[in-house]
Amino acid sequence: MRRGSGATANPESTSTQTSLAVRDGDSGTPTSRRVASRRAHAAMIPSAGRWRRKAAGGNDGGVTTTYRLRAGDTGPVQQSPVTCGSACLTVARMLVDPLFASWVRTGRPHPPGSPSGATEAERFAAYERVVMRRTNSLFAGGHRPNVPWPRRLGTPPWGALLELEYGAARIGTLYTLDVLRGGGETDLVTSFDTLVDVVAEGEPALLYVGNRLAPRHVVLVLPGDGDRMLDVYDPASGRVDHLRRDTVVQRRLGLSGWDVPWVAVRPTGLRTVRSKAYAVDLGAAPA
Repeated sequence: MRRGSGATANPESTSTQTSLAVRDGDSGTPTSRRVASRRAHAAMIPSAGRWRRKAAGGNDGGVTTTYRLRAGDTGPVQQSPVTCGSACLTVARMLVDPLFASWVRTGRPHPPGSPSGATEAERFAAYERVVMRRTNSLFAGGHRPNVPWPRRLGTPPWGALLELEYGAARIGTLYTLDVLRGGGETDLVTSFDTLVDVVAEGEPALLYVGNRLAPRHVVLVLPGDGDRMLDVYDPASGRVDHLRRDTVVQRRLGLSGWDVPWVAVRPTGLRTVRSKAYAVDLGAAPA
């Protein structure tokens, strides 16, 4: 999408994800935010401690990410008119992978196959292109079959979903698509409350917004600093603000000039364990 007017591409997840989990009690992700279905299936999922890895700044009690965004912060800005989705997916991965975030911000460490870039903006732009190539191609995140989509139209929700499941979110997080356009106020209240329940540290959502005719922009929904709070990162400006229920329900979001919620790409509230090691090649970004 165009900056402030178009859909964004997804970041592709590439090298092994280092930060697999964040402390459940850290920064507004209390147990109450897990939906009942997640608790009901907890017995099917090994203890998080069995697949957490120690990252920079981490400890045995959980992994502390080196990059965080909260309301009032300013994050990276999308580097082209059509990469709002890709920018959101790149930021999502920065929030769960400390080494990847370090590479974007400082250039170090330098993962094998990572695109070139002398500055933070150049590296961010290069990875946006990598992500868009993946989300819009015949094979998306995890090399799974995908419905191709023209890059000039931004990131398709289905490609973004595959990217989130394979690198831009905590490993094992499952995602689904919710169509919000056309729903009544009761439907939008339910959809917002579901986002509050399932969005957590390392498990963000994408929200496609636009006008009454079409989706035109993509933003990243993040957990807020409270039990029933959500934040939203807008790649057009880099700003992070609170996402309020009333602005969603009344279709007056005001995100880069777009008010109408169209589609949410959100966690299902369930997680699974990958049967093989997660490692997606960064690959070279096309010119």
